[in-house]
Amino acid sequence: METKDILKELREKNNLTQDQLAEKVMVTRQAVSRWETGETQPNTDTLLLLSELYDVSINTLLGSPRQLVCQCCGMPLTEDSMISREPDKTFNEDYCTWCYKDGVFVYPTMDSLIEFLLEHSPNPDNASDDTRRGQYAGYLSELKHWK
Repeated sequence: METKDILKELREKNNLTQDQLAEKVMVTRQAVSRWETGETQPNTDTLLLLSELYDVSINTLLGSPRQLVCQCCGMPLTEDSMISREPDKTFNEDYCTWCYKDGVFVYPTMDSLIEFLLEHSPNPDNASDDTRRGQYAGYLSELKHWK
């Protein structure tokens, strides 16, 4: 779905007119109309306001152009409910809800995350824990949080 369609659908789902939405995000009704026809897109500040208003991520507002991946554990973030939030409830698209809660990282070290993964991840090849530790460490060390 394109951004223009997402913006219109969210506005209608929230029973807002173009005028009402414009007032809430401090733009003109014409600006809202141009977004919904695809003529323009909201700027970054307005995307933040729309994200808060509709309780969806900016990635969702933009039609999910990026495949988000948790930069702590590497899990794909395929739904907004999986994306972490800051203490002020804004989305933090870098982390999942299981690695980052209310502004605090759940796993203080890579080793603590690896131990969790060893205990909770499937091991269909029956690899040794040392082999799996090495695999996890190699993958995790490529993620932003652990660099």
